[in-house]
Amino acid sequence: MTGYEKRGYLNSDFRLFHLTDTKKQDFEYHYHDFDKIIIFIRGRVTYRIEGQAYELQPYDIVLVSHNDIHRPDIDPSVPYERIIVYLSPRFITSYRSDTYDLSDCFHKAKELRSNVLRIHSLEKSGLFKTITDLEYACAHDGYAKELYCQVVFLEFMIKLNRAALTGRVEYISPSTGDRRISAVMEYIAGHLTEDLTVDQIADAAYLSRYHLMHLFKQATGYTLGNYITEKRLLLARDLLRSGTPVTSVCFDCGFKNYSTFSRAYKKYFESTPSDAKKT
Repeated sequence: MTGYEKRGYLNSDFRLFHLTDTKKQDFEYHYHDFDKIIIFIRGRVTYRIEGQAYELQPYDIVLVSHNDIHRPDIDPSVPYERIIVYLSPRFITSYRSDTYDLSDCFHKAKELRSNVLRIHSLEKSGLFKTITDLEYACAHDGYAKELYCQVVFLEFMIKLNRAALTGRVEYISPSTGDRRISAVMEYIAGHLTEDLTVDQIADAAYLSRYHLMHLFKQATGYTLGNYITEKRLLLARDLLRSGTPVTSVCFDCGFKNYSTFSRAYKKYFESTPSDAKKT
């Protein structure tokens, strides 16, 4: 099985970077253990996430959930500047209550199949001011710096969710992408824990087996079989970390026997399923 590279590691609840690339950068498809928010500032970039492609405009906000397979396509003739926030899903979950969930903006992105939020009026956007406040808080030393940075970050997440849920920023449609492939991904996500075959997916998509496999590879950069297996393994790791018993995870994620699951898991993550329960 060809895996996709995991890039970046998170050793705290969240981290912020302001980056500018002026040289050619080639990114392969990859994923993260953490959620990622990108505030695009300038450049010429098409961001590809789970088979969808977005041509970014300045100050677009890109939401990449943990385990989403993605990559940016960057025109090296212009500088690529962005602010990146890496955040731990567990950290965000710890602030969930009966009345709010700071990961709602990510949930809505999944629901709408749109990973990019667009700020229509930058001058009037309190959200953008909070972004600049957050960058300043994280970059400058001072009394209780870490606590202050966390407080401003929570303010940013509250304002981001308020803007997303009330429509003050817009979830934009992908610039390019084959709706048939989007439908295939939705079908896989809805049947991931079941017995899935290429023929079954092809029938659901009203495509021939060959045509489906060709379109999927062309649109996403990976084979249908690898995509399904990888998504099952990533789901398995999340379930293991949440405390679900190993044997239950094996069958809950669509694997037919434990030995197949264990081998695939160890090959992909270079650790055993039991190790995931310790992290």
